Amino acid sequence: MNSTTALVFAVLALLLAGPVPAFLSRAKWTHLAPRAALVLWQAIAIAAVLSAFSSGLAIGGLLLVPGPDGRPTTAPTDEIEALGFPLWLLYIVVLAITLGIGAKLMYSIVRVAVRTRRRRARHRVLVDLLDRSTDNGRPFPCIRDADVRVLDAVEPIAYCLPGLRQRVVLSEGVLASLDPSEVLAILSHERSHLRSRHDLVLEAFTAVNEAFPRIVRSKSALGSVQLLVELLADDSAVKATGPTPLARALVTCAGSTAPRGALAAGGPSTLIRVQRLAGPGNDARRGTAAYVAAAIILIVPTIFVAMPWLVELSRLIRHH
Repeated sequence: MNSTTALVFAVLALLLAGPVPAFLSRAKWTHLAPRAALVLWQAIAIAAVLSAFSSGLAIGGLLLVPGPDGRPTTAPTDEIEALGFPLWLLYIVVLAITLGIGAKLMYSIVRVAVRTRRRRARHRVLVDLLDRSTDNGRPFPCIRDADVRVLDAVEPIAYCLPGLRQRVVLSEGVLASLDPSEVLAILSHERSHLRSRHDLVLEAFTAVNEAFPRIVRSKSALGSVQLLVELLADDSAVKATGPTPLARALVTCAGSTAPRGALAAGGPSTLIRVQRLAGPGNDARRGTAAYVAAAIILIVPTIFVAMPWLVELSRLIRHH
Protein backbone atom coordinates (compact mmCIF):
# COMPACT_ATOMS: atom_id res chain seq x y z
CA MET A 1 0.00 0.00 0.00
CA ASN A 2 1.60 3.29 -1.05
CA SER A 3 0.82 6.95 -1.52
CA THR A 4 0.13 6.43 -5.24
CA THR A 5 -2.72 4.05 -4.37
CA ALA A 6 -4.21 6.59 -1.97
CA LEU A 7 -3.92 9.35 -4.57
CA VAL A 8 -5.56 7.22 -7.29
CA PHE A 9 -8.50 6.38 -5.05
CA ALA A 10 -8.88 10.02 -3.97
CA VAL A 11 -8.94 11.23 -7.58
CA LEU A 12 -11.38 8.44 -8.52
CA ALA A 13 -13.69 9.37 -5.65
CA LEU A 14 -13.66 13.03 -6.69
CA LEU A 15 -14.39 12.14 -10.32
CA LEU A 16 -17.24 9.77 -9.41
CA ALA A 17 -18.77 12.29 -7.01
CA GLY A 18 -18.70 15.32 -9.31
CA PRO A 19 -17.65 15.38 -12.99
CA VAL A 20 -18.88 11.88 -13.93
CA PRO A 21 -22.44 12.39 -12.56
CA ALA A 22 -22.55 15.87 -14.12
CA PHE A 23 -21.60 14.38 -17.51
CA LEU A 24 -24.02 11.45 -17.23
CA SER A 25 -26.91 13.70 -16.21
CA ARG A 26 -26.70 15.46 -19.59
CA ALA A 27 -26.86 12.21 -21.57
CA LYS A 28 -30.11 11.54 -23.44
CA TRP A 29 -29.55 7.84 -24.08
CA THR A 30 -30.48 7.13 -20.47
CA HIS A 31 -34.12 7.84 -21.38
CA LEU A 32 -33.97 4.90 -23.82
CA ALA A 33 -32.57 2.46 -21.24
CA PRO A 34 -33.77 3.69 -17.84
CA ARG A 35 -33.27 0.44 -15.93
CA ALA A 36 -29.69 0.01 -17.11
CA ALA A 37 -29.01 3.71 -16.57
CA LEU A 38 -30.29 3.45 -13.00
CA VAL A 39 -27.96 0.48 -12.38
CA LEU A 40 -25.10 2.58 -13.77
CA TRP A 41 -25.98 5.47 -11.45
CA GLN A 42 -26.03 3.08 -8.50
CA ALA A 43 -22.65 1.64 -9.50
CA ILE A 44 -21.16 5.13 -9.71
CA ALA A 45 -22.50 6.08 -6.27
CA ILE A 46 -21.23 2.86 -4.65
CA ALA A 47 -17.83 3.16 -6.36
CA ALA A 48 -17.51 6.79 -5.22
CA VAL A 49 -18.10 5.80 -1.61
CA LEU A 50 -15.76 2.79 -1.82
CA SER A 51 -13.05 4.87 -3.47
CA ALA A 52 -13.28 7.55 -0.78
CA PHE A 53 -13.00 4.93 1.96
CA SER A 54 -10.19 3.15 0.13
CA SER A 55 -8.19 6.37 -0.12
CA GLY A 56 -8.56 6.93 3.61
CA LEU A 57 -7.67 3.33 4.41
CA ALA A 58 -4.60 3.56 2.19
CA ILE A 59 -3.53 6.71 4.06
CA GLY A 60 -4.15 4.88 7.33
CA GLY A 61 -1.86 2.09 6.12
CA LEU A 62 0.89 4.61 5.35
CA LEU A 63 0.71 5.85 8.93
CA LEU A 64 1.58 2.37 10.20
CA VAL A 65 5.33 2.86 9.80
CA PRO A 66 7.70 0.11 11.02
CA GLY A 67 8.78 0.49 14.61
CA PRO A 68 12.16 -0.50 16.15
CA ASP A 69 11.10 -4.17 16.17
CA GLY A 70 9.94 -4.05 12.56
CA ARG A 71 6.27 -4.21 13.45
CA PRO A 72 3.87 -1.44 12.40
CA THR A 73 3.51 1.22 15.06
CA THR A 74 0.70 3.62 15.85
CA ALA A 75 2.76 5.98 18.02
CA PRO A 76 2.41 9.52 16.57
CA THR A 77 5.96 10.46 17.57
CA ASP A 78 7.38 7.49 15.65
CA GLU A 79 5.20 8.30 12.68
CA ILE A 80 6.31 11.94 12.63
CA GLU A 81 9.94 10.89 12.90
CA ALA A 82 9.59 8.46 10.00
CA LEU A 83 7.42 10.58 7.71
CA GLY A 84 8.22 14.14 8.67
CA PHE A 85 5.66 16.45 10.26
CA PRO A 86 4.23 18.04 7.02
CA LEU A 87 3.58 14.66 5.36
CA TRP A 88 2.25 13.15 8.60
CA LEU A 89 -0.13 16.10 9.02
CA LEU A 90 -1.34 15.74 5.42
CA TYR A 91 -2.05 12.05 5.96
CA ILE A 92 -3.94 12.80 9.18
CA VAL A 93 -6.09 15.45 7.47
CA VAL A 94 -6.97 13.14 4.55
CA LEU A 95 -7.80 10.31 6.95
CA ALA A 96 -9.97 12.63 9.04
CA ILE A 97 -11.86 13.80 5.94
CA THR A 98 -12.48 10.19 4.91
CA LEU A 99 -13.72 9.23 8.36
CA GLY A 100 -15.89 12.34 8.35
CA ILE A 101 -17.49 11.34 5.05
CA GLY A 102 -18.14 7.85 6.38
CA ALA A 103 -19.68 9.16 9.60
CA LYS A 104 -21.80 11.68 7.71
CA LEU A 105 -22.97 8.99 5.29
CA MET A 106 -24.17 6.76 8.14
CA TYR A 107 -25.81 9.75 9.82
CA SER A 108 -27.48 10.82 6.56
CA ILE A 109 -28.85 7.32 5.93
CA VAL A 110 -30.45 7.19 9.37
CA ARG A 111 -31.66 10.79 9.28
CA VAL A 112 -33.22 10.54 5.81
CA ALA A 113 -34.90 7.22 6.67
CA VAL A 114 -36.34 8.40 9.99
CA ARG A 115 -37.43 11.81 8.68
CA THR A 116 -39.08 10.38 5.57
CA ARG A 117 -40.97 7.67 7.45
CA ARG A 118 -42.28 10.11 10.01
CA ARG A 119 -43.62 12.34 7.25
CA ARG A 120 -45.24 9.41 5.49
CA ALA A 121 -46.82 8.11 8.69
CA ARG A 122 -48.37 11.50 9.46
CA HIS A 123 -49.62 11.93 5.92
CA ARG A 124 -50.96 8.36 5.80
CA VAL A 125 -53.12 9.06 8.85
CA LEU A 126 -54.33 12.27 7.22
CA VAL A 127 -55.37 10.72 3.90
CA ASP A 128 -57.09 7.85 5.74
CA LEU A 129 -59.17 10.41 7.64
CA LEU A 130 -59.98 12.44 4.53
CA ASP A 131 -60.73 9.45 2.29
CA ARG A 132 -63.93 9.86 0.23
CA SER A 133 -63.75 6.63 -1.76
CA THR A 134 -66.45 4.89 0.30
CA ASP A 135 -68.83 7.83 0.86
CA ASN A 136 -72.49 7.00 0.25
CA GLY A 137 -73.76 8.50 -2.94
CA ARG A 138 -70.24 9.15 -4.28
CA PRO A 139 -69.29 5.84 -5.90
CA PHE A 140 -66.08 5.43 -7.87
CA PRO A 141 -66.52 2.19 -9.84
CA CYS A 142 -62.90 2.13 -11.03
CA ILE A 143 -61.56 2.31 -7.45
CA ARG A 144 -62.01 -0.97 -5.59
CA ASP A 145 -58.64 -1.57 -3.99
CA ALA A 146 -58.14 -1.21 -0.25
CA ASP A 147 -54.93 0.80 -0.58
CA VAL A 148 -56.46 3.61 -2.69
CA ARG A 149 -57.58 6.85 -1.06
CA VAL A 150 -59.67 9.54 -2.74
CA LEU A 151 -59.42 13.16 -1.63
CA ASP A 152 -62.12 15.80 -2.02
CA ALA A 153 -60.18 18.12 -4.34
CA VAL A 154 -60.98 19.40 -7.81
CA GLU A 155 -57.28 19.68 -8.76
CA PRO A 156 -55.85 16.59 -10.48
CA ILE A 157 -53.69 14.96 -7.81
CA ALA A 158 -52.08 11.51 -7.95
CA TYR A 159 -49.24 10.16 -5.84
CA CYS A 160 -48.25 7.19 -3.72
CA LEU A 161 -46.97 6.74 -0.18
CA PRO A 162 -44.44 3.88 0.02
CA GLY A 163 -43.84 1.81 3.12
CA LEU A 164 -45.31 -1.17 4.92
CA ARG A 165 -48.81 0.38 4.75
CA GLN A 166 -48.77 1.64 1.19
CA ARG A 167 -51.27 4.12 -0.16
CA VAL A 168 -52.17 5.37 -3.63
CA VAL A 169 -53.79 8.78 -3.32
CA LEU A 170 -56.04 10.26 -6.01
CA SER A 171 -58.23 13.33 -6.04
CA GLU A 172 -61.80 13.51 -7.24
CA GLY A 173 -60.48 15.88 -9.90
CA VAL A 174 -58.37 13.08 -11.38
CA LEU A 175 -61.27 10.65 -11.40
CA ALA A 176 -63.54 13.24 -13.02
CA SER A 177 -60.98 14.11 -15.71
CA LEU A 178 -59.74 10.65 -16.69
CA ASP A 179 -61.48 7.71 -18.30
CA PRO A 180 -61.10 4.20 -16.80
CA SER A 181 -58.09 3.27 -18.96
CA GLU A 182 -56.29 6.46 -17.94
CA VAL A 183 -57.06 5.86 -14.26
CA LEU A 184 -55.66 2.33 -14.68
CA ALA A 185 -52.52 3.84 -16.21
CA ILE A 186 -52.04 6.12 -13.20
CA LEU A 187 -52.66 3.27 -10.76
CA SER A 188 -50.19 1.04 -12.64
CA HIS A 189 -47.61 3.81 -12.59
CA GLU A 190 -47.90 4.41 -8.85
CA ARG A 191 -48.01 0.72 -7.99
CA SER A 192 -44.82 0.21 -9.98
CA HIS A 193 -43.13 2.69 -7.62
CA LEU A 194 -44.47 0.78 -4.63
CA ARG A 195 -43.65 -2.68 -5.96
CA SER A 196 -40.10 -1.79 -7.04
CA ARG A 197 -39.42 0.26 -3.88
CA HIS A 198 -38.13 3.21 -5.87
CA ASP A 199 -38.33 5.21 -2.65
CA LEU A 200 -35.39 3.25 -1.23
CA VAL A 201 -33.30 4.06 -4.28
CA LEU A 202 -34.06 7.76 -3.89
CA GLU A 203 -33.32 7.64 -0.16
CA ALA A 204 -29.91 6.08 -0.82
CA PHE A 205 -28.99 8.73 -3.38
CA THR A 206 -30.21 11.48 -1.07
CA ALA A 207 -27.98 10.14 1.72
CA VAL A 208 -24.92 9.85 -0.54
CA ASN A 209 -25.58 13.34 -1.92
CA GLU A 210 -25.65 14.77 1.59
CA ALA A 211 -22.54 12.85 2.71
CA PHE A 212 -20.07 14.30 0.22
CA PRO A 213 -18.93 17.93 0.60
CA ARG A 214 -20.88 20.36 -1.56
CA ILE A 215 -17.75 21.49 -3.36
CA VAL A 216 -17.23 18.07 -4.97
CA ARG A 217 -20.69 16.48 -5.29
CA SER A 218 -22.92 16.80 -8.35
CA LYS A 219 -26.19 18.65 -7.93
CA SER A 220 -27.79 16.88 -10.88
CA ALA A 221 -27.36 13.25 -9.78
CA LEU A 222 -30.45 13.06 -7.57
CA GLY A 223 -32.64 14.79 -10.18
CA SER A 224 -31.49 12.36 -12.88
CA VAL A 225 -32.28 9.34 -10.70
CA GLN A 226 -35.71 10.79 -9.88
CA LEU A 227 -36.45 11.04 -13.60
CA LEU A 228 -35.25 7.48 -14.23
CA VAL A 229 -37.55 5.95 -11.61
CA GLU A 230 -40.46 7.84 -13.20
CA LEU A 231 -39.51 6.42 -16.60
CA LEU A 232 -39.41 2.92 -15.15
CA ALA A 233 -42.87 3.39 -13.64
CA ASP A 234 -44.09 4.71 -17.00
CA ASP A 235 -42.80 1.58 -18.75
CA SER A 236 -44.74 -0.57 -16.29
CA ALA A 237 -47.92 1.41 -16.92
CA VAL A 238 -47.49 1.16 -20.70
CA LYS A 239 -47.52 -2.64 -20.39
CA ALA A 240 -50.93 -2.41 -18.69
CA THR A 241 -52.68 0.20 -20.84
CA GLY A 242 -50.48 1.23 -23.74
CA PRO A 243 -48.77 4.62 -24.22
CA THR A 244 -51.78 6.76 -25.21
CA PRO A 245 -53.85 6.47 -21.99
CA LEU A 246 -50.72 7.04 -19.91
CA ALA A 247 -49.71 10.09 -21.93
CA ARG A 248 -53.17 11.63 -21.51
CA ALA A 249 -53.14 10.89 -17.79
CA LEU A 250 -49.68 12.42 -17.37
CA VAL A 251 -50.73 15.61 -19.14
CA THR A 252 -53.80 15.87 -16.89
CA CYS A 253 -51.66 15.33 -13.77
CA ALA A 254 -48.75 17.50 -14.93
CA GLY A 255 -49.36 20.01 -12.16
CA SER A 256 -49.89 17.34 -9.52
CA THR A 257 -48.06 17.95 -6.27
CA ALA A 258 -47.19 15.54 -3.50
CA PRO A 259 -45.89 15.79 0.05
CA ARG A 260 -42.20 15.17 0.66
CA GLY A 261 -41.53 11.46 0.85
CA ALA A 262 -44.27 10.64 -1.69
CA LEU A 263 -43.92 9.92 -5.42
CA ALA A 264 -46.18 12.01 -7.65
CA ALA A 265 -47.44 10.95 -11.07
CA GLY A 266 -46.90 14.39 -12.58
CA GLY A 267 -44.25 17.02 -12.05
CA PRO A 268 -41.69 19.04 -13.98
CA SER A 269 -40.50 16.03 -16.00
CA THR A 270 -43.93 15.41 -17.58
CA LEU A 271 -43.00 16.87 -20.99
CA ILE A 272 -39.89 14.69 -21.30
CA ARG A 273 -41.88 11.61 -20.30
CA VAL A 274 -44.74 12.27 -22.74
CA GLN A 275 -42.31 12.87 -25.59
CA ARG A 276 -40.57 9.62 -24.72
CA LEU A 277 -43.87 7.70 -24.93
CA ALA A 278 -44.13 8.78 -28.57
CA GLY A 279 -40.55 7.70 -29.29
CA PRO A 280 -38.98 4.45 -30.46
CA GLY A 281 -38.94 2.71 -27.08
CA ASN A 282 -36.09 1.21 -25.08
CA ASP A 283 -32.68 0.65 -26.67
CA ALA A 284 -31.35 -2.83 -25.78
CA ARG A 285 -27.83 -2.19 -27.11
CA ARG A 286 -27.30 0.93 -25.03
CA GLY A 287 -28.79 -0.85 -22.05
CA THR A 288 -26.27 -3.69 -22.44
CA ALA A 289 -23.42 -1.20 -22.71
CA ALA A 290 -24.61 0.52 -19.52
CA TYR A 291 -24.71 -2.79 -17.63
CA VAL A 292 -21.14 -3.57 -18.77
CA ALA A 293 -19.96 -0.10 -17.72
CA ALA A 294 -21.62 -0.51 -14.32
CA ALA A 295 -19.87 -3.86 -13.79
CA ILE A 296 -16.48 -2.39 -14.74
CA ILE A 297 -16.96 0.61 -12.44
CA LEU A 298 -17.69 -1.72 -9.52
CA ILE A 299 -15.32 -4.61 -10.22
CA VAL A 300 -12.13 -2.78 -11.20
CA PRO A 301 -11.92 -0.54 -8.09
CA THR A 302 -12.83 -3.52 -5.91
CA ILE A 303 -9.91 -5.53 -7.33
CA PHE A 304 -7.53 -2.64 -6.78
CA VAL A 305 -8.87 -2.30 -3.23
CA ALA A 306 -8.58 -5.98 -2.37
CA MET A 307 -5.15 -6.80 -3.78
CA PRO A 308 -3.06 -4.22 -1.87
CA TRP A 309 -4.83 -5.05 1.36
CA LEU A 310 -4.28 -8.77 0.86
CA VAL A 311 -0.58 -8.06 0.33
CA GLU A 312 -0.52 -5.86 3.42
CA LEU A 313 -2.33 -8.51 5.47
CA SER A 314 0.15 -11.13 4.32
CA ARG A 315 3.05 -8.89 5.36
CA LEU A 316 1.57 -8.30 8.80
CA ILE A 317 1.02 -12.03 9.30
CA ARG A 318 4.65 -12.77 8.35
CA HIS A 319 5.96 -10.17 10.83
CA HIS A 320 3.68 -11.52 13.53
